[in-house]
Amino acid sequence: MHAQSRIAAKIAYITLGAMLGALLLVSQLVLAGLPNIELVSLLIIVWTRVYRTGALPGIAVFVVLEGVIFGFGIWWVSYLYIWFILWGIVMLIPRRRSEEPLRGKKLLIASLGWAILSGAYGFAFGALTAIPWFFRGGLSTMVAYWVSGIPFDIPHALGNFAAALLLAVPLIELLGKLKKSRNLS
Repeated sequence: MHAQSRIAAKIAYITLGAMLGALLLVSQLVLAGLPNIELVSLLIIVWTRVYRTGALPGIAVFVVLEGVIFGFGIWWVSYLYIWFILWGIVMLIPRRRSEEPLRGKKLLIASLGWAILSGAYGFAFGALTAIPWFFRGGLSTMVAYWVSGIPFDIPHALGNFAAALLLAVPLIELLGKLKKSRNLS
């Protein structure tokens, strides 16, 4: 690879990370009026599925922007790991061999799979965000924080499930086509 090609690839990688970070933040801010309804999980799933490790800079940008805008409180500590856990889970799922668009039963199975993952992650979100409270007040504080948040985890799970059911596969296929047409890594 020529020096110019390597520089162009690095610029594209940095730009993609910045774009994902900004997109994650804007999607969260736009939906802030709805109780625990977000597209961050869906977008991390989609971006990770297509760009693999290329999603990491965008997640990092998002985490830092969240702290800058909303403050670096104890809630933010969980952001240092929570979105990277989702990234890791998606990375463990084998990729399809065919680039053909999904149709029929395969489309339904893939859509349900992403919806179940995203919904389960939305439900588990409260438990994952409770971990820093263990270090602040012990096990009883952590459990109290988690249990008190379950009424918010339910709409979070349902919103994540619905968004992924409807949008995950089409967005993965669209972003994959864009990546291929632009020859981006």
